[in-house]
Amino acid sequence: MPGGPGPWGMTIGCPDCGALEDLPPLRPPFQAICRTCRAPLERTLGRSPDAALACALATLVLLLPANLAPLMTVGIMGAERTTVLGSGVAAFWEGGWPILACLVAAFAVAAPLVRFGLLSFVLAGLQLGPRPRGLGRLYRWAMWLDHWAMTDVFLIGFFIGYSRVAQHLSVTIGMGGWCLVAAALMTMLTRATLDRRAVWRAIAPERQVGEHETAISCTTCDYAAPPSAEGTPCPRCGLKLRRRMPHAVLRASALSLAALALYAPANLYPMAVAGQLGREIPHRIVDGVRELFQAGLWPLGIVIFCTSIAIPLLKLAGMGWFILTVQRRPHRHLRLKTHLYRAIDELGRWSYVDVFTLATFLPLIQFGGLASARAGAGAPAFALVVTLTMLASRLFDPRLMWDLPAESPR
Repeated sequence: MPGGPGPWGMTIGCPDCGALEDLPPLRPPFQAICRTCRAPLERTLGRSPDAALACALATLVLLLPANLAPLMTVGIMGAERTTVLGSGVAAFWEGGWPILACLVAAFAVAAPLVRFGLLSFVLAGLQLGPRPRGLGRLYRWAMWLDHWAMTDVFLIGFFIGYSRVAQHLSVTIGMGGWCLVAAALMTMLTRATLDRRAVWRAIAPERQVGEHETAISCTTCDYAAPPSAEGTPCPRCGLKLRRRMPHAVLRASALSLAALALYAPANLYPMAVAGQLGREIPHRIVDGVRELFQAGLWPLGIVIFCTSIAIPLLKLAGMGWFILTVQRRPHRHLRLKTHLYRAIDELGRWSYVDVFTLATFLPLIQFGGLASARAGAGAPAFALVVTLTMLASRLFDPRLMWDLPAESPR
């Protein structure tokens, strides 16, 4: 991997193609783009360490009542049901789907609290000083959890669940629900104001790589290290330095095939089974989309169709294309594949909207023989499809597509 030509700035490795780039000091509203794959390397517009710290702390504070206070209350014929964020987890567990309960608990409850706790600690440590040891490792974990902390995704499922219940019953949003809305908005603001590159640079600056020098880059913080450092911990984030992510193609292939095997049952089996006056009515994903369109909620129907049907299928097709590219080495459309990979990796988490919709409204519809609802066999299958495809894209190394078969990686 040859170093960049510029004498100014510090060198990083592009996380998408592996090219080494010298970054100059940037001021808003400028951004740095990789010359090889055109991926954005650094953005400065709207970024501020003070704003990111304030947003992260506000999110952490709001998550506490969002988890503990009532989300919604529904009434029918004098009876009421009130739910909290963990009610969906309990409903899945009691319904005999422990895997589904654990996934929702991890992504909707645990991961957001841990992520914003770690992020707040790191940003506060950089601002206040003296800096605690191990900030790089803590920031690495916070960045890894960014993909799995799904408060913003849960908010969409919350609104869709509310819309479904409000069509037939009287629903009141509680304090926990409003805190959830605020926490989700602050989550998105945190991502918008956080300058990840500036935080890594504040933890430990990059090194300059000479024009004819080679280097390997960390797969997490993009730190450019000498090739002799392979196998040792990254001096900035602590992750073991590798030229490429080990077994990336094998892991991505296995996970994608497992997700493909579950895709059919996820769409053919019901996501939920509703009980009305002793009669059970199954609801598949496509049934939910149709009901939203029939109720006039076509924007929500489009959202569910895209996140639950189109995006998982696109991810499976895209991952297959990327894996074949690495195996067959066709060096065509590499920029297109790289941009598609970035889109698949970022959009994959939004497929959890349907699962979170179930977690929102299933606990509310528990009125004995009058009206009830439970998760169907399609729900855990669908959740596993989404999780496996997310893991496949996370464990795949897109830089492998740029490696020439007869050359050393660049």
